[in-house]
Amino acid sequence: MKQFKVGLIGFSIGGHVFHAPFIEENPDLQLYKVTARKPEQQQMLAERYPDAIGVLSADEIINDPEVDIVVVATSNDVHFSLAKQALLAGKHVVVEKPFTNYSAEADELIALAKEKGLLLSVHHNARFHADFKTLQKVLASGRLGRVVNYEARFDRFRNFLRPGAWREENLPGSGIHYDLGAHLIDQALQLFGKPESIYADLRVQRDGAKAIDDFEFILSFPTTKVSLKGQMLAKIPTTRMAVYGTNGCFVKWGVDPQENLLREGFMPHQVPNWGMEAEETYGTLAIVENGVDVSERIVSELGAGQEFYQNIVASLRGEAPLYITPEQARDVIRILELAELSWAEKRVVSLVGELIS
Repeated sequence: MKQFKVGLIGFSIGGHVFHAPFIEENPDLQLYKVTARKPEQQQMLAERYPDAIGVLSADEIINDPEVDIVVVATSNDVHFSLAKQALLAGKHVVVEKPFTNYSAEADELIALAKEKGLLLSVHHNARFHADFKTLQKVLASGRLGRVVNYEARFDRFRNFLRPGAWREENLPGSGIHYDLGAHLIDQALQLFGKPESIYADLRVQRDGAKAIDDFEFILSFPTTKVSLKGQMLAKIPTTRMAVYGTNGCFVKWGVDPQENLLREGFMPHQVPNWGMEAEETYGTLAIVENGVDVSERIVSELGAGQEFYQNIVASLRGEAPLYITPEQARDVIRILELAELSWAEKRVVSLVGELIS
């Protein structure tokens, strides 16, 4: 059966941590060409992926007739232009999240992919985190009753600025609301469907900072209030997620273990029980069930980042629907746009008629 050749544009954190390992692990994919401009990137590529061809420009990937899939894992400012160039060249395309800086750009890419009959997807990998998969299981059980409130956070602690980092500049697509916030919005849409409105609070809090480094989104769904938060000054770990229903609540701390393993250079096949969370981070379900107070530690589902590229292959072969559609990713961008409008005008903004997925 055909093995798809992948061209990976970008070999910084996004490329070498979140994409290359899962491409390499998939027997149906070949990590064929990779842009590696810096000496340290070239050295890492040669050590970890000696069969991959290192190149200096995106054009060397996009214009190569051997490449089947182009993965755009660059800074946000060129997601749109590179994805468009790849689609025009007849390539299937995977884009790192956030999809684009503006929803109009996303709409253009969606229309182009449909016109060309090409696959287009976005790497919203937080759907494959252990905590999210566990929360989905808890909600599907119905044990919480009717869900009324959901709170989720992605907090970090870095009270200094990284010199030269594009995410630290006040540019379109920069700031942690486009980075961490995009994850949280995508997860909320998968859990609860289309929200009716948004109110946002976007702040710059660190000394000398230019880009948003603290956000809160309040999304109103027909029967549920959703609060999504992120900040860069959380020295003590905060609750990862909490969901409240008419029968009780489910609360969870801790972060998915896959990213740290990937940053350390591990491949999934090298780690027994890949994606398994530590027991101390298991969530707690506290409910009233049949008139009795019940408190349970819920064993976390396994995180499975490899499922993203497994689905890409299955979709290309017509064996499964595309799990993360570009329309879903486009709606995340539209909500981010309207979040900025909400904060600028200090008001609740309607989302009715704004979302397409």
